[in-house]
Amino acid sequence: MSLLPVSLKAPAFWYRPRGWQARLLAPLAGFYGGKVIARMRQPGSRAGVPVVCIGNFTLGGAGKTPLALAIADILIAAGQTPAFLTRGYGGSESGPLVVSPEDAADKVGDEALLLASKALTVKAVDRPAGAALAIERGASIIIMDDGFQNPSLDKDCSIIAVDGETGIGNGLAFPAGPLRAPLHDQIAFASAVVVIGPGDAGSAVYDFARGSSLAVFRARIGLDPAAPSLRGRRVLAFAGIGRPEKFFKTLADMGAIIAATEVFADHHAFSEEEAGKIAARAQAAKLLPVTTTKDMTRLNGGPARIGLAAISQTVPIRLSFDDEEAVHDFLVRRFRLAG
Repeated sequence: MSLLPVSLKAPAFWYRPRGWQARLLAPLAGFYGGKVIARMRQPGSRAGVPVVCIGNFTLGGAGKTPLALAIADILIAAGQTPAFLTRGYGGSESGPLVVSPEDAADKVGDEALLLASKALTVKAVDRPAGAALAIERGASIIIMDDGFQNPSLDKDCSIIAVDGETGIGNGLAFPAGPLRAPLHDQIAFASAVVVIGPGDAGSAVYDFARGSSLAVFRARIGLDPAAPSLRGRRVLAFAGIGRPEKFFKTLADMGAIIAATEVFADHHAFSEEEAGKIAARAQAAKLLPVTTTKDMTRLNGGPARIGLAAISQTVPIRLSFDDEEAVHDFLVRRFRLAG
């Protein structure tokens, strides 16, 4: 989740060398970052089973949900029964409640629906209450999607997702930069860092984390082997995610011919009018509408949205570790698992 309204994009100066805007906002950044760290130091509740937090150092997305799904696969293979715990950003329900894959995204959040397709998922604004419900339903370990800076539930392991292309931006805290608090303060609460995708910015964080004696891994997000072929197909690509340009690049790499695009804010709730216009534009130009699995979860609740979903193709993706065995061994040692 982001502290920015979903309709706003991160300022470009966050990802450039520090200029006048960053220097002007630096005093506010010091105050904000200090408040975040003071909050992180507050004591929390014990869940009763191990808690793995998948978080990030920055505002906005960095691949946390794909990382959470990949960690779940490893824990399941090790004989565990994981449950996801999520705040369900964008959903109106406060919970705690068990998420069904058939729930509406506007009630539970789009990311909660992705998680629920893998394992038991609990949406709860009150994380300790959500953990209690997950344990009641049989969870042997909890994977908390986001919440690294939230102290309400004690974490036994915090794995931090870092985008390889953007890293930590200009290295300053909000509002002068994308960090939630100074990196050297936050990293003291982390157990491992996963740099997702190539990029010098991510490599810099990788080197810094390795120098701090953390477990450090590399991963990449690519096509799920079950993804359909789009080679040579003329498509209208639409997406309401944090980095839509990465989705468009994936389509191009698949050999799709991107004839048109529609871009929306992250977690965008598609209106009936918008869905109808996308479908009409695609049909008029004889294009195949293509979107992300996350966006598809928000195409429900009205005839135009359902109609657009019916004619659209999704492109499923998955996160793969460069050295999955090393991540497996880290988790097995961390939680003394049999696998």
